[in-house]
Amino acid sequence: MPVVLNNALDAVGNTPLIRLDAIAKQEGLKCNLLGKVEFFSAGGSVKDRIAKRMVEHAELDGVLVPGKSTVIEPTSGNTGIGLALACAIKGYPVIITLPDKMSVEKEATLRALGAEVVRTPTAAAWDAPESHIGVAKKLRESIPHAVILDQYSNPHNPLAHELGTGPEIIAAVETITDSSRKVDVFVAGAGTGGTVTGVSRCLKATSHNPNCVVVAADPKGSILALPDSLNADGLGGQYVVEGIGYDFIPQVLDRESPTVNEWIKTDDNEAFAAAHRLMRAEGLLVGGSSGTALAATLRYLKTDEGWKRFGNVEGQNVVVLLPDGLRNYIGKPWFLEATMKAPPTPLRNTINQILKS
Repeated sequence: MPVVLNNALDAVGNTPLIRLDAIAKQEGLKCNLLGKVEFFSAGGSVKDRIAKRMVEHAELDGVLVPGKSTVIEPTSGNTGIGLALACAIKGYPVIITLPDKMSVEKEATLRALGAEVVRTPTAAAWDAPESHIGVAKKLRESIPHAVILDQYSNPHNPLAHELGTGPEIIAAVETITDSSRKVDVFVAGAGTGGTVTGVSRCLKATSHNPNCVVVAADPKGSILALPDSLNADGLGGQYVVEGIGYDFIPQVLDRESPTVNEWIKTDDNEAFAAAHRLMRAEGLLVGGSSGTALAATLRYLKTDEGWKRFGNVEGQNVVVLLPDGLRNYIGKPWFLEATMKAPPTPLRNTINQILKS
């Protein structure tokens, strides 16, 4: 039923769970493969959820004072966009510190929402003064009434997913009649870790499904995965995919079992290939980290355990969180080279022959 919302913050969350039947068929899967598609949220990503909750609770706690406070946040982009959206509506000035590797589309979106953007070196260690975290702290010390809401340690980051994203997924899955009506596997990429931690707590700590298998994806070059030996391949290397992986362990991430049962390391090539696959096969215009999550999902389901328990079993529900959309990456080489420079298809050749005649 159509409704009139008070403002854009009321359009945060409540994103659809969409069947990925074409990919499931291509992979020979018998389970239900389902995507939680977060680019339908008002600001375009899963991070809208934490931004909204962090701002609202900071106001309730008196940390943010209308007409007085300035919000500062170090981010890889999407949390900043969510915060800039919330602060545009609520009237707070915003400063976002953003590593250089993050897309110009993210910076432009931030500026469109009224945020000031400060770029920082991508290669800087997280605790270096020139890093996005270090620069944010320096600005906070010098700007009166400035506040860093700090997605890396703020408990409202995982709570946004434990109390919001998780219950949405459960409510949707319980309507699938040809299924277990439970979330049997949940897969998400890990950045701050708030999403995978919060959703896992919701799925396992409630009576919904304590035996749900939670899989976290971590790019090669990051150190989030367990056991630590998984991180040896490519340790300290740079990766192109944005918004996931870190060179430190965020406080909000619970990376141990039972919160996370399996960690899977991914690389850029498989992430971007999977993202393009979601576009072509399912019509979902997603970003690279959505490809990371899908690639990890398919790899897990093709393990002996994953295949026997879930992939080859009808009625099992496998949910993969697709965190953002293509808007933030449309000018990136990984997208343009695979689209604008793709080899001609048979149909393209036919078109060319017709037009030459």
